[in-house]
Amino acid sequence: MSECSHDCGSCGENCAQRDMHKAPHELSKIKKVIGVVSGKGGVGKSLTTAMLAVLAERNGFRAAILDADITGPSIPKMFGITEKATGTELGILPAMSKKGIEIMSMNLLLEEDTDPVIWRGPVIAGAVLQFWTDVIWNDVDYMFVDMPPGTGDVPLSIYQSIPLDGIVIVTTPQDLVSMIVLKAAHMAEKMNIPILGVVENMSYVQCPDCGKKIEIFGESKAAAMAEQIGCKNVARVPFDGALTKCADNGLIELFEGEYLDELFRAIE
Repeated sequence: MSECSHDCGSCGENCAQRDMHKAPHELSKIKKVIGVVSGKGGVGKSLTTAMLAVLAERNGFRAAILDADITGPSIPKMFGITEKATGTELGILPAMSKKGIEIMSMNLLLEEDTDPVIWRGPVIAGAVLQFWTDVIWNDVDYMFVDMPPGTGDVPLSIYQSIPLDGIVIVTTPQDLVSMIVLKAAHMAEKMNIPILGVVENMSYVQCPDCGKKIEIFGESKAAAMAEQIGCKNVARVPFDGALTKCADNGLIELFEGEYLDELFRAIE
């Protein structure tokens, strides 16, 4: 076998030397791992992650969320989790939502939810890896990883360390956002990770009187983006006051709407 002649830390060559995936905790049981990614923040990545986990639970699967957005964790608040993570001599135990979704997030370790995490990239990447290797995940069918935005050091470390079975891309209709999000899609392609679907958040507003869909950010670009990256599964999530209220009040497990149902069936 020829020796690797390139830098495995920054390339997508599918060679034996590149396999740097870490094993989860020896007591963990995880079947499928799905990353939820975007090229930038503020597009609804965490909301999409939470909704997909809730849909998995509603369909009879055991779901978990690994919140890899260390500096901007919002998953615990969406699920109304205020207690902190615990542990034993064996490892760290994730928090549990009301419906039984296992969750690990940086905010479960901080004294105050608003305490900032002022760390450099390698330290953040190390914390994410510990969520994978040191947390005891109990018989999980689908783990959803809320990825940090961008295509830099931390996402690269996650791609190389955690064996993702596929990713879901989250975007919004604006041209500028689509351009940046495509960078994340192309990064996944270079890392040989399948793209399972595209979610366009804030896609439209539906008139409560006539039902007309008003595209306030312009014409939807989700289908065109999916075609460009070779993905067939597209979901559009509108501005929905009830959905926002559920997320803000820690009641995301009670959300109503079929926005991501077809996407989840495709993932399943």
